[in-house]
Amino acid sequence: MTESAYANSAPIAHKIQGPDPYSWLQNRDSKEVLDYLKAENSFQEAQLADQAQLRETLFQEIKGRIRETDLSLPSPWGPYLYYTRTIAGDEYARHYRCPRPIDGSQQIDESAEQLLLDPNALADGGFISLGAFSISPDHQRLAYSLDTSGEETYQLFIKELSSGAVTELPFADCDGSMTWANDSQTLFFAELDETHRPHKLWRHTLGETAAHEVFHEPDGRFFLHCYRSSSERQLILLLNSKTTSESWVLDADHPQQAFNCLAPRVEGHDYSVDHGLYEEQWAWFIRTNQDGINFALYYALGDVPTRNEWQLLIAHNTGVMLEGLSLNAHALCLSLREGGLPIIEVRPQGLPAYRVQLPDAAYSLYVQDSLEFDSQHVRLRYESLNRPAQVRQLTLATGEQSVLKETPVLGPFNADDYVSQRLWATAPDGTQVPISLVVKRNALGKPVPLYLYGYGAYGESLDPWFSHARLSLLERGVAFAIAHVRGGGELGEAWYRAGKQENKHNTFSDFIACAEHLIDKGLTRSDQLVISGGSAGGLLIGAVLNQRPELFKAAIAEVPFVDVLNTMLDPELPLTVTEYDEWGNPQEPEVYARIKAYAPYENVTAQAYPAMLVIAGYNDSRVQYWEAAKWVAKLRATKTDDNLLLLKTELEAGHGGMSGRYQGLRDVALEYAFVFKVLGI
Repeated sequence: MTESAYANSAPIAHKIQGPDPYSWLQNRDSKEVLDYLKAENSFQEAQLADQAQLRETLFQEIKGRIRETDLSLPSPWGPYLYYTRTIAGDEYARHYRCPRPIDGSQQIDESAEQLLLDPNALADGGFISLGAFSISPDHQRLAYSLDTSGEETYQLFIKELSSGAVTELPFADCDGSMTWANDSQTLFFAELDETHRPHKLWRHTLGETAAHEVFHEPDGRFFLHCYRSSSERQLILLLNSKTTSESWVLDADHPQQAFNCLAPRVEGHDYSVDHGLYEEQWAWFIRTNQDGINFALYYALGDVPTRNEWQLLIAHNTGVMLEGLSLNAHALCLSLREGGLPIIEVRPQGLPAYRVQLPDAAYSLYVQDSLEFDSQHVRLRYESLNRPAQVRQLTLATGEQSVLKETPVLGPFNADDYVSQRLWATAPDGTQVPISLVVKRNALGKPVPLYLYGYGAYGESLDPWFSHARLSLLERGVAFAIAHVRGGGELGEAWYRAGKQENKHNTFSDFIACAEHLIDKGLTRSDQLVISGGSAGGLLIGAVLNQRPELFKAAIAEVPFVDVLNTMLDPELPLTVTEYDEWGNPQEPEVYARIKAYAPYENVTAQAYPAMLVIAGYNDSRVQYWEAAKWVAKLRATKTDDNLLLLKTELEAGHGGMSGRYQGLRDVALEYAFVFKVLGI
């Protein structure tokens, strides 16, 4: 059947075989699969053709709020200021540097600037994703990596900054990381195995054609990652699974030597290290869960201290999660999580500790840039649902803050026109689940259309963030909310563990409880409620649709992990083995039964479902395109309603969708137009 034959009727995944009736859609690159996906794309376009003008209006509206030509804050390092510039019409930011002013200011001298890399020229209109962007310690070379398909496999390049000469390194199957040793001649990079896991670390010396294998991690659960310490004196090789880790270290001045293990892995012991100053002595800082699930902080002196030499610096706290730390010569900045909110605690050398004070009740906050190791300042990124992102400079000794840059919103905008709230829903087991909500002030006091977003996996926290595009929802009277369900990390490690493995059902019941709470409080109604999630959040959306389809008007699932059981049964697929710690190994009968009970694809039934828009990436190496395609095919054959069911497969993109900023805005415009069509707005 031709593509045009599907223009106004839903495609039919007609070829059924075996216990998995739509497994034929896994025949990547076959003509029948590509024809089917193109037919689905044509059907989606035909069904939303009446929204074409609205999509263009939304695109122009969103673009009109963004300063298209802009300059990032410069980052001082050595003799230069490094920064990026976006230019109207360009999909990607260009990378520059200029000499650092001798007066100590950070004023950019455009007359002396040097263009380091222009991804727009490299993309030439196609897909491109920049992986590493790493300047050598002597500032003479740029190491960078490019993904040109969306598969997250990278080519490696070295650019001589004095001449502009570029060399492509002859290494394949790279994860994109590139780490310099202090000689500015030696690079370390990681190789992917057949399951797309970084499993080997290689050392390459410039001028040589070969690379030398430094380390091989055979355990399929463990990822390998190499990075420079904050002090820039050490290289760190981190090997980690979802539950266990191991760190190896190497003096960055002696890259030809071997890495040394700081603490051999013990199942369940999760730790990470950095190198800096403790009371004017070089020391290792170790974040570890050996004392409890919320982590403690230790330090140790010496080049390669053993575990019994670790000394306690900050004890485990059952009510506060230690998420991370940032080091420089003058202070230790702790990233904490307490009461569902991120907190920065600063411990200046020789001065009392303090916490960074902020104006909003619910927000996102993290150390964006620790600047040079010997800096008196760090930069914080701060934003909330109704407040655009700010880069704040924090003076470490005093706690004084100044806003260096606020992401502009062009056109009429007043943060006070929008109300941001933190609500709490009650889950079936009595657990209080936080919800972050933003709504136009004049829409309060009555049920309004509401867009509810969720994720709930891997311990990732969905802290409230500002969106220029979201204003197009809010200005049309649509509220936006985030359900901070278990499985995420918003309330610490215990919150994460309460939504994984045998507790995964809590993620779904929490989300449903949040939806019901928003309805019960009169903020919205079922016939006004749109839900959305991507990747593991797409699993969440698929599961709650099977359980409570009548609760929602529409759903959006982006690169959704919905064929969980079949994927986890196939250890040859990328990332499957590494995911056992998150979902379980269904080769075990009790785990098989558990996953089968909630897997969205397995549990599609003959019932009415809300309108749905499903997005897939053909080159997605994390969630294969066929998960979305099979799920939609089964829904088409099984559901009892005639609501919109649309599948869009980006045939030249991966897990993150199309790569350019304008392409991304058009994707959002399509999503919002679908929402407005279903809601009748």
